[in-house]
Order: sequence, then structure tokens, then C-alpha cells
Amino acid sequence: MTEFWETAFTDKQLMWGLEPTASAVLARDCFARAGAKEILIPGIGYGRNARPFLECGMSVTGIEISETAIALARTRLGLEVPIYHGSVADMPYDGKQYDGIFCHGLVYLLDADGRRELIRGCYRQLAVGGHMIFTVISKKAPMYGQGRRLGDDWYERLPNLGMYFYDADSVELEFGSHGLVESAEVDEPAPNGGALPFIYVVCKRT
Repeated sequence: MTEFWETAFTDKQLMWGLEPTASAVLARDCFARAGAKEILIPGIGYGRNARPFLECGMSVTGIEISETAIALARTRLGLEVPIYHGSVADMPYDGKQYDGIFCHGLVYLLDADGRRELIRGCYRQLAVGGHMIFTVISKKAPMYGQGRRLGDDWYERLPNLGMYFYDADSVELEFGSHGLVESAEVDEPAPNGGALPFIYVVCKRT
């Protein structure tokens, strides 16, 4: 997967544009209501989703596997936040617990073990009273069921890159034991125009 992301960022540079996702704005509002100050973003990419939190005075720490993406975050977006270079599978990179964790469009690219470990890893680094928010691709997406079937609701969309598609039941199954408090549908812009249906998942550590 490292090679895939390096190629993607090299070929398309700022492939998703500069604007943050709708989910990042929703997460910012959730974190702000809870008084969150320190935010962790696993899979920060080139940093567009860090902006809403920084603009609200929150501090941000990222994790990113692609060196190219980190370089773009520094040179094109001017981000000076700490970014750990490595895989989310190797969490934790520090001993901190964060008030908020935001993870957009990453967990569904992992296999079942990888998804389980990422969710657990984030929960371990979540402070008591804090929220962790994930966005996952919905089974309502037009590409659901396309590509080589790897398992239930899991398809190879590109060579060596699978996508796991969620519905309400699978959200409950994977996040229910980690403080799931709500989930809702949200449309996110696609890089080629239009929008894709995602599910916005909110968990709280109590």
C-alpha cells in the first residue's frame, strides 16, 4: 500500500484539492463543543483536513505513510505540525492521549485485522471524554460490488488495494465496542466531480 500512495500523490499531487472534507468540518464542530485542544489525524495525507482544527486554535499531530504527501503538506500547504512518518499499524508513535482523533477515508482500505487494530489503536490514544471520528465508504457507493471479491463487502478496486464497504450493521459491529455514540450519512466530493456516500462515525471514550 505504501507504493500505491506514493504513486498516487506523485501522479496527481493535490489529488483531492485544498478544501477540507465535509466530515472534517463536522468533526471540528464536535471537538469544539467538547473543548478539545489536541487532535490526532492518522492518515493526514497532505494536510487539507488539518486546517479546520488549526483555524479553531487546536493543535494537530499527524501520521502519514507517504513521504511525498508529507512533503506536499510542508511545501504546498505550509503545515508545520508534527507528522510521524509511518504506518498506522505501528501506532502509537508517542505516549500522548488526544482529546480528538479524526480519521478520514483510511480504515476501509484495510483488511479486517488492520481495521480492528487501527480502531483499537486510536481508542487507546483517546483521552477519557474525548471523541474519535471516522469516515467510511458506504455500501450505497456506485462502485460497491465492483472488482475482485476479497470477502464480505470487501472488493479489490485497484491492484493490491481493497475497499471494505459499510452499512449500519457493520458500523455497529466494528465500532460498537469502542464507544460508538452516533453515525450518519454524509456526501463527500469525489476528485472527478460529483459526490460519494460516506458514513460519519462518532465514538466517545467514557
